[in-house]
Amino acid sequence: MLRADEVSSRYHDRGPWVLERICFAAEPGQVTAIRGPSGRGKTTLARLLAGYLRPQHGTVTLDGRPLPADGVSPVQLVMQHPELALDPRWRLGRSLAEAGATEAGSPDSALLDELSIDPAWLTRYPAELSGGELQRLALARALRARPRFVVADEISVMLDAITQAQLWHALLRRVREEGLGVVAISHDDELLAAVADRIHDLDEPTAPPRVPVRVAPSGPGALPPPSDYRR
Repeated sequence: MLRADEVSSRYHDRGPWVLERICFAAEPGQVTAIRGPSGRGKTTLARLLAGYLRPQHGTVTLDGRPLPADGVSPVQLVMQHPELALDPRWRLGRSLAEAGATEAGSPDSALLDELSIDPAWLTRYPAELSGGELQRLALARALRARPRFVVADEISVMLDAITQAQLWHALLRRVREEGLGVVAISHDDELLAAVADRIHDLDEPTAPPRVPVRVAPSGPGALPPPSDYRR
């Protein structure tokens, strides 16, 4: 289980709290959503859960232990803007290999096919690809690390409908078949209703520390196929 217990975070010692005494838990084999408007701290919570930030108060744990400080993390973060996660000086094949190689030492062709990644992209630099193409590669890199959890922070909000559906179908298949846990962060109610098992709301600044949970009406698997998906 991926847990945040009474976490508080701010970016400056005397600055306002971005998050204060937040509790959150995500189970493997489920999609647990975090919903809220812009400015409510969703991305900060995503970075805390993936170990990119450390809370000033409280703890983030995976199965009761702190996230490892070194090596490939068992909690992978996929950001809304993939260009911020990919080194502009590296060819994309090198960035993908950073997450770990297959037994043959080459990219996993099945994963590339599933996400419609052209192998020729791996010889290019991030500036040579579109945002949608980069997001496919960012998700491939995260999945290649064989994580226990993926934190998906608004990963499809700026993408076309077909690309959105492909990314989410790839994640949902691993949830069902491999027990991957996904933390889906979005303010898109329609998307969350289609993919999430549970939804934590961050939309009320005065909400109690333990964020309320509701069961999503449709549940995972309700996402339409790529050909007719609509955000």
